[in-house]
Amino acid sequence: MSGEQPILEVRDLKVWFPLRRSIKEILARAPVRYVHAVDGISFDVFEGETFCLVGESGCGKTTTGKAILRLVDIYSGSVRYRPTQLTLQELEAHGVSNEDGWVDIAKIHPKKMKPLRKELQIVYQDPYGSLDPRFRVKDTLEEPLIIHGIGETPEEREELIVKALEDVKLVPPEDIMQRYPHQLSGGQRQRVAFARAVILNPRLVVTDEPVSMLDVSIRAEILELMNELQKTRRLTYIFITHDLAVARYVCNRIAVMYLGKIVEIAEARELIDEPLHPYTKALVAAIPEPDPSNKEKLREVPIKGEVPSAAEIPPGCRFHPRCVAFEEQRERLKDLCPVKEPPLIEVKPGHYVACWLHR
Repeated sequence: MSGEQPILEVRDLKVWFPLRRSIKEILARAPVRYVHAVDGISFDVFEGETFCLVGESGCGKTTTGKAILRLVDIYSGSVRYRPTQLTLQELEAHGVSNEDGWVDIAKIHPKKMKPLRKELQIVYQDPYGSLDPRFRVKDTLEEPLIIHGIGETPEEREELIVKALEDVKLVPPEDIMQRYPHQLSGGQRQRVAFARAVILNPRLVVTDEPVSMLDVSIRAEILELMNELQKTRRLTYIFITHDLAVARYVCNRIAVMYLGKIVEIAEARELIDEPLHPYTKALVAAIPEPDPSNKEKLREVPIKGEVPSAAEIPPGCRFHPRCVAFEEQRERLKDLCPVKEPPLIEVKPGHYVACWLHR
């Protein structure tokens, strides 16, 4: 993606959640402890690409996606987004300043985010929980149009709803519009969630595990739908998943997260074919082999133990307590891994890794 201008720049983003203190701690004036859900990550997202965040549960993927959309409070760092000229004018009318066409979402008050909501949307993991069971499909899709003042009459809004349903392959739209969520299958509900996300013509869509709760037979259809919507509506995706096999199919670049940090970023195929970080190697080794007779690809996962608590981050490299490579080369790495946190550096063109093994 070199030479292209990014649509989103995330720099040193931190999302820390304070832990509740006991009466004893309050009286003793003990310092507030935090859960370091996202702990200083940086990356760029380029227009038209699918950027993937991968990692185990609890590594901070979803929190990162919500922070980009200002759905959770940001502790520190910047999230610079490049909106359209029309949105810039609306933001200026709300008293939001910009720097050469960029706005820092981290500095915008949540109540002033409304103009950006048209350009930044999200598709949640659970299609059973993300749709209001009291709303018909028509009501679900009409609500964002009413909020943002799109469509002067009900007839105009209905035309937009029909177009959105047709784009996500829910036909006949006249029938689907009158149904409630409980009258739809899981795949149909997720298509409605995508229709709700794209009906405002956004530029950036965060998709949080959009296929993990669907039947295997439906997943490929939804992923193909995502690719088609990206082409027809010129979308940029941030795709959150724990499944590297899915990430390889749908993503241009992949960032691997572990315990609130990004440990490796590379082009999708390069990262999966030639992983450098020990944690990435463990994730690649855990990809199921479809042919059980192919014993050469049945590898042992090079990882041990459990993920530490995000409230008690290990010193130095936060992966070293579980790292098999560290155990094998303890003498060479004993003054680095447990002591210093490795920075994310470029070891190949476009391939970044945070690991002392590659210094």
